[in-house]
Amino acid sequence: MSSKMTASISLEQDLFNCPICLDLLKDPVTMPCGHSHCMGCIQGLWEQEDQMGGQICPQCKESLTQPWPTLNRNTILAEMLAKLKKTELQAAPLTEDVVACDFCTRGANQAVKSCLVCLASYCETHLKPHYENPSFGGHKLLDATRRLQERVCSTHHKLLEVYCRTDKLCVCVSCALYDHKGHVTVPASDERMEKQKETEATRGSCRPKVKEKEEEVEHLRGALMSFKRSAREAVLDSTRTLSELKVYLERRGNEVKELIRAQEKVEVNRAEAQLQRLEQEIIALKKRDSELKKLTLTQDDAYFLQV
Repeated sequence: MSSKMTASISLEQDLFNCPICLDLLKDPVTMPCGHSHCMGCIQGLWEQEDQMGGQICPQCKESLTQPWPTLNRNTILAEMLAKLKKTELQAAPLTEDVVACDFCTRGANQAVKSCLVCLASYCETHLKPHYENPSFGGHKLLDATRRLQERVCSTHHKLLEVYCRTDKLCVCVSCALYDHKGHVTVPASDERMEKQKETEATRGSCRPKVKEKEEEVEHLRGALMSFKRSAREAVLDSTRTLSELKVYLERRGNEVKELIRAQEKVEVNRAEAQLQRLEQEIIALKKRDSELKKLTLTQDDAYFLQV
């Protein structure tokens, strides 16, 4: 499957959801009317409907002949779904672009660390002097980054290792002595510790909110399924009544069915809109939690304090 097709499938993933369980299709089967469902879902639904007399398609409401129609496994759709799942598992966006070693003359090996004193990035081989030579003992290393210049004062070309609480920004020692004279300044590492405590507290408040939203989603899913099941049972009941009551009751029965379907549509649309909103809130909270987690792991105090 081409990357273009995979991207298209991912964007339209809702088209591959089972209308009964609302999840990605599992062991998809195609019915005579052309709609597809999970094998287990449609069989379970029909076992309930069989006791009420007759089977219908949950999507188009088409009545199906008895005995049960043959459910053929949709091989092509099953293969597409398998590839879609595999592609999603392999898709892991990089948190930062790969940084090349500044001292490799050929091949440009990937850097593993950046030095805030040398303002350069090193691969494992060229990094060894920083660990073995005592003259590099005072150098501060952090994970390889392309943003080294952002850690240095553009005026004095010194590290931004002081935090000005008055102006809420990181400055170098010279800036602290002259441009920020009289301001409340502390080492950037000390301010980092304070900010990290606040960040951890924020993360702690995010997690229970995520759990609460997830529980609300599950409750809503159950309510939605219950309502759909009730609506289908109501349609079946009216269909059975139509076969007994002839002309007048047939016309009246059609009106009842239309009313039920209209109510179903309104309630389903409302529930699905609420479900989508809750899922978006969960994604946003998880993303926020992930960003905060990555922020707490960075070794760059200045970057942490200015984010």
